[in-house]
Amino acid sequence: MAGEVDEGGPATGGLLGWVERAGNRLPDPATIFVGFCALTMVVSWLAARLGVAVVHPVTGKTVVAVDLLSADGLRTVLSGLVTNFTSFAPLGTVLTVMLGIGVAERTGLLAAALKASLVGVPRWAVTPAVFFAGMTSHIAADAGYVVLIPLAALLYASLGRHPLAGVAAMFAAVAGGYAANLFLGAIDPMLAGMTQEAARLMNPTYTVLATANYYFLSASVVLLIGVGWFISDRIVEPRLGPWRPTGDVPVLTALSPLERRGLRAAGIAVLVTAVGVAVLTIPAGAPLRDPASGDLKPFWASLVGLLMILFVMPGIAFGIVTGSLRSDRDAVRMMGEAMATMGPYIVLAFFAGQFVAWFRQSELGLILAIRGADALRAIHLDGAPLMVGFMALSALIDLFVASASAKWAVMGPVFVPMLMALGWSPEVTQALYRVGDSVMNCVTPLNPYFPIVIVAVRRYAPETRLGTLLAAMLPYSIGFGIAWCAFIVLWVTAGLPPGPNAPLHYPP
Repeated sequence: MAGEVDEGGPATGGLLGWVERAGNRLPDPATIFVGFCALTMVVSWLAARLGVAVVHPVTGKTVVAVDLLSADGLRTVLSGLVTNFTSFAPLGTVLTVMLGIGVAERTGLLAAALKASLVGVPRWAVTPAVFFAGMTSHIAADAGYVVLIPLAALLYASLGRHPLAGVAAMFAAVAGGYAANLFLGAIDPMLAGMTQEAARLMNPTYTVLATANYYFLSASVVLLIGVGWFISDRIVEPRLGPWRPTGDVPVLTALSPLERRGLRAAGIAVLVTAVGVAVLTIPAGAPLRDPASGDLKPFWASLVGLLMILFVMPGIAFGIVTGSLRSDRDAVRMMGEAMATMGPYIVLAFFAGQFVAWFRQSELGLILAIRGADALRAIHLDGAPLMVGFMALSALIDLFVASASAKWAVMGPVFVPMLMALGWSPEVTQALYRVGDSVMNCVTPLNPYFPIVIVAVRRYAPETRLGTLLAAMLPYSIGFGIAWCAFIVLWVTAGLPPGPNAPLHYPP
């Protein structure tokens, strides 16, 4: 087959090889949080012995480090194990949304909808359509990796184009554009909950909505489609050269009549659900408006539950029409299967919840934030340099820890209060983090979906190895990083809010 192909084994030298070896030595994320919990207790003891204290910049009160290894501290730690877990903000929101996604995914609705978004697209529009489908697939959690990447290889091969070019474009959209989306997905309430927990180290009543970054991230879809389109058609695909299939050229089949009827039924269900939400929200005095002020705070507070319903209703409609759902028992079973897949996350949430609670109780997060803000002020690092530096740090850490929620559970309690002390809102800090976290996802060998990507390519180009894939993905990571960083700096400089009811500055 023509094109540049790495004939050797996976890359083991240089920076990427070092990152892969170092990453493979890391323990499980849950174990990492156990270590953070232990470290928090030890550091709190040491800080209390040293009399570490700071003056709160807002209240003017002195904040003193709390010893978690003292008698009072141990009582607080042990008595709070259950409540630290159950009150961990992302846990309930993620599990609630996953109930709906479980029905939509297992009835076949998500696969059919994603397939329909690509089949029949004009040849010139294939690349932007791939990027659009990849970024909007985030509403279905990780379905884009499993469904769309193999589909992109099949689509490009059926058009006589290099399958690796299709895989690279889709992988860049799903992984490199992970934060960009026109619709809210499970990751939005998850990260918002963590950001809220971190913000409350500084302000105990601060609230962060799931839509905290919606304006900025939805606008980012347009930006990344343009950047990705240019990189795909002008850099990556020309470098690969022509594709010469050794067997029959695959054909991408259209949706079956049954799938089409199911999608029509699902569309009607979405419309009916949307009308119902509108009736509950738009009129004056509607149940999802605040009775006193008339604002939409109850609507935003209900958003997680509404997202769950928005997945369940079309999923049921699709399943009834296609026969994949024959009774209420099937729907309950699908929800149970979705919950079964969340087992590792629940374990992680237990230890992450303890770390966040202990970090707050020790006052270490607030002390670090105030001291860090003072240090940044002393070197006059603020504005664009501060934003770019924080995004670069997030991207660097992504090479070692692939989980967005695991990284944010560690970084959030430090950087959210720190940037609040410098006048930046938690919503802006979260947006900066999401940009930095996303752009490296398609080049880090620690991405757990790399095997799926390799398998999708090797179906058509058996000699493809990790080095070939990384060489194809690096231009996307660099291009997305430069363009997205510049975009968010311009966005914030222009004074645009990152999302509805999301201020740029703290205090607002």
